[in-house]
Amino acid sequence: MPQPQPSWTLDELAHAGPEHLDPAFVAGFDRKQGYPDPTDDLDALRAHGVGPDATVVDLGAGTGRFALAAARVFGRVVAADVSPAMLATIRTRAAEAGLTTLDCVQAGFLSYDHQGTPADAVHTRHALHQLPDFWKTMALHRIAAILRPGGVLRLRDLVYDFEPAETEAVFADWFSAAADRDPAEGYTPEDYAEHIRTEHSTYRWLLEPMLTRAGFEIVDVAFEGRLFGTYTCLRR
Repeated sequence: MPQPQPSWTLDELAHAGPEHLDPAFVAGFDRKQGYPDPTDDLDALRAHGVGPDATVVDLGAGTGRFALAAARVFGRVVAADVSPAMLATIRTRAAEAGLTTLDCVQAGFLSYDHQGTPADAVHTRHALHQLPDFWKTMALHRIAAILRPGGVLRLRDLVYDFEPAETEAVFADWFSAAADRDPAEGYTPEDYAEHIRTEHSTYRWLLEPMLTRAGFEIVDVAFEGRLFGTYTCLRR
């Protein structure tokens, strides 16, 4: 369970998005996400020295697509999420797969309390944007604190790779690519609009200094559609 926090700390459960707490939504989450393949993320960790005996933490683990795959190749994996419904799914899938090296912890970026030796890697996918920028910075400092020197942060998120004056054009292209999509099969223009209004994606030119100030060296960056960023960072 999450550790007690100061009264001024953000309530991550309240910021998780109510749909992520709904078992019915969670049941269709992988389909709506497009069944993301964790292979590139696993390869990136191994390419930077994360070996078979490593400890890997997945923050904002969702339904466990990365954590379950990682538990098959690394020595210890911790799947942390604030949503009980997400964790229930991971536990069920881990039991069905006979995975014994996967721990599930109900916690978020600001409340995860790492136990044992420092982690060799942290992975997070499409979760950091739930936090406003002040709290993103706090989260990145906390991630750095649980990693060993040279440890790897693999970060995927919806990050804005454009200037403010380009906003309307970029969003119009984004919405048009989702037109007429079945909401059960993927994200719709209405989903995107809700994300922009209620969640906290930030500009690339703000996120990257946050990473640097938190103690990370950015060693690889890739963007898709000026909206989806993938970062591989090493803890200095």
